[in-house]
Amino acid sequence: MKSLVFSVAALLSLSTAYAQTWAVDKSHSRVGFTLTHNLLSDVDGNFKTFDAKINSAKADLSDATFELTADVNSINTDNERRDGHLKSPDFFDAAKFPSLSFKSTSFKKVEGKQYKLVGDLTMHGVTKPVTLNVIMVGPVAMKGMGGKEQEKAGFKASGTIKRSDFGVGTIPVVVVSDEIELKVNGEFTKQDAAVAEKK
Repeated sequence: MKSLVFSVAALLSLSTAYAQTWAVDKSHSRVGFTLTHNLLSDVDGNFKTFDAKINSAKADLSDATFELTADVNSINTDNERRDGHLKSPDFFDAAKFPSLSFKSTSFKKVEGKQYKLVGDLTMHGVTKPVTLNVIMVGPVAMKGMGGKEQEKAGFKASGTIKRSDFGVGTIPVVVVSDEIELKVNGEFTKQDAAVAEKK
């Protein structure tokens, strides 16, 4: 019995020792989307204010879990009037639903650098599962500012959702497409254990 308890304790301490937290480098990351207007042209947008992190017990991040939040009021399509309309009850209703979030449930390798990321997206008060295609580059060790060596990893995630699934807007699809393409790029840096604990 003592041996079993010791083995379990050893495994727990080992998993804790290898637990890693990776923080997003916001200056080199983007949470974006593309929609089609009037069945003619693509309109790109993004959320200026967001946060994301990765947790993993494996050095190669093959068991990574992802969390992301974005401030709906920071939506930006390079048109102030359109941004205001998107934040209104006609679409996101940012006053009532000020944030959106994503939390992964699985991350599986397809081949090479390609992965499938599945998780729950919560937007406009509705939570639905979504699947994203991900390309992961790294992790790699490189020198950061000040010459300190850091471990970094890059991710490009893409996928398509329907705004109607989340109750975002009743505007006809001939004006604003129902299908919205998600484009998320992220650069992440492995955190020192002491820094990760404070967060």
